[in-house]
Amino acid sequence: MKAKPVTLNDVAAYAGVSYQTVSRVLNQAPHVSARTREKVEQAMAALHYIPNRVAQQLARRSATTIGLATIDLSLHAPSQIAAAIKTTASELGFNVVISMLRATDGNDIRRAVNELLSQRVDGVLINVPLEQEEAAHIHQLCAATPVLFLDTPPTADLPSVIFDPHQGTRLAIDHLVALGHQRIALLAGPQSSVSARLRYEGWQQALAAHQLTPCAIAEGDWSASAGYQQAHLLLASSVRPTAIAVANDQMALGVLRAIHEYGLRVPEQISVIGFDDTRDSAYFQPPLTTIRQDFRQLGRESVNRLLDCLQHPHTPTPLRLKTTLIPRQTTAAWQPSTLSPQDVAQQLITLARQLQR
Repeated sequence: MKAKPVTLNDVAAYAGVSYQTVSRVLNQAPHVSARTREKVEQAMAALHYIPNRVAQQLARRSATTIGLATIDLSLHAPSQIAAAIKTTASELGFNVVISMLRATDGNDIRRAVNELLSQRVDGVLINVPLEQEEAAHIHQLCAATPVLFLDTPPTADLPSVIFDPHQGTRLAIDHLVALGHQRIALLAGPQSSVSARLRYEGWQQALAAHQLTPCAIAEGDWSASAGYQQAHLLLASSVRPTAIAVANDQMALGVLRAIHEYGLRVPEQISVIGFDDTRDSAYFQPPLTTIRQDFRQLGRESVNRLLDCLQHPHTPTPLRLKTTLIPRQTTAAWQPSTLSPQDVAQQLITLARQLQR
């Protein structure tokens, strides 16, 4: 049997450094200490690693450029994804050209991709929420230029690197239910967004698995101001939630402010869980419990897979990344000592459902 070739990841693990550090040593990049360079070179010798000179030459070509089509970078998650892509590309010697969309209709997306292609980019990454049909059209538009999608449905048979939306929403609902919450409200993103719709569907499926339904539903545009406005509506509903699941951290920031103005305490009287784990969420007041999408991993995987397509032309299979629950201080166990008439009614309904199983 042919031995499995040694990879950069193997060298990095052996030397006790990052993948990017090994790449910098191979590409003779500055700002690598002599001690680190020696550790990497010793690891390559011990593992009999043979550098891929084609990949190195590709990374050093001054014309090697990745095009990134992305939604509004004023939103925290897209800006962090773009930063992760630029960091990984820079470490490998690539340039990144960005085309930002403020609207996400088909014409705007095609215009942005054509703009990138006109600049003779070597590959394209698309961080725009796209339905399968529109993504397939963009794939055809790119023709011979490698393209990867970062926000399409998991069912789309297209080259993509995406987070598993249903796994993340299941983690959120399971966490709230484990804390004893039954009256859970949902603050979704705009339903015109495929990622927002998938998170909403995932919440509903997870609640159904616990024989629950949302006590209230609202929709925002991903912004903190939308979270603030919609939270006031949720809190004023006839059945006040004991927990709110929010489709992104930025809206969750607005939710926390609305709860404070409403005179309620988080998490003693109401719990909040976000989605994304943006850099600022650990510094909210209180620090936000959320679902982490590792944007650095997304940047690394997408750039490396695009590089692999440039080295060895092929259509990569979809890659689905896992999400992680990050428990902080905005979720806590539901307190039966604060039972309201609605609490009593909900508990009786839940008990009846359990007895019917």
